[in-house]
Amino acid sequence: MTDRPISRFKVPQLAELPEDLREKILSVQEKAGFVPNVFLALAHRPDEFRAFFAYHDALMEKNEGLTKAEREMIVVATSGANDCQYCVVAHGAILRVRAKNPRVADQVAVNYRKAEITPRQRAMLDYAMKVALRSGEVEDADFEALRAHGFSDDDIWDIGAIAAFFGMSNRLANFSSMRPNDEFYLMGRLPKA
Repeated sequence: MTDRPISRFKVPQLAELPEDLREKILSVQEKAGFVPNVFLALAHRPDEFRAFFAYHDALMEKNEGLTKAEREMIVVATSGANDCQYCVVAHGAILRVRAKNPRVADQVAVNYRKAEITPRQRAMLDYAMKVALRSGEVEDADFEALRAHGFSDDDIWDIGAIAAFFGMSNRLANFSSMRPNDEFYLMGRLPKA
């Protein structure tokens, strides 16, 4: 639909990449049906690509603590606050799919306080937004509020670490002018046929 470049920086051809990067990208393509532009945009710096996705996967692919949908909620809310179009669109798609709710990503991106989420999830996003926008103001009372909603210390770390990691990711996407894939816009909006 668009012929705009996916980044302001050089995007290498798949054949030019080290084998491990090529394998990761092809694995994602097999699972998703397309290659998210973030993989291609970051591939021109192989060491940084490896570090970025290692930390991303460590935070986002856990099967304990926060649900995968809650992890995506954090990304979408904080990315909206950081004006990151790429992350709102891409992670909004993943959130819709994981939450099985076609409305939640748009709501969380614009104003999570009015979104169709639980009071527990709102407390999670209150803390995530504080980490994303005013981390110097985080205090013990923030932890007490989260514990009152049943969050463990590991959960609280994950909420903060996801908000912090995606603060960096948002800035990478913004300065590189990373373009979201067209495929993301419709994902999770309608039931699968």
